[in-house]
Amino acid sequence: MAEQSGNTARSGAGDGRNAASGFGTDEPAAAARIAAIRERIDEIDRTLIGLWQERAELSQQVGATRMASGGTRLVLSREREILERFRQALGADGTQLALLLLRAGRGPL
Repeated sequence: MAEQSGNTARSGAGDGRNAASGFGTDEPAAAARIAAIRERIDEIDRTLIGLWQERAELSQQVGATRMASGGTRLVLSREREILERFRQALGADGTQLALLLLRAGRGPL
């Protein structure tokens, strides 16, 4: 996708010139608004990454504690509960996100 934007930018067409600015517009007020929004998006991304890492660590601690006490590696009912929570909140994308979260915490099956 980046190559496509780069090709458009080199074409010299109106949209290409705008895309080269990194904001998709040459209008200063719009570019400033986009920059502010992107700054907030970057803050959210940093928070999500930190939470992802914390969640994975906590999940690994649960698994290690469970196995050290003679329990099972996985509790499928708990995983189904998490999958359903994310599906209800976010739809099909939520299910995919939950699967990634679960894998980060327990590793691949």
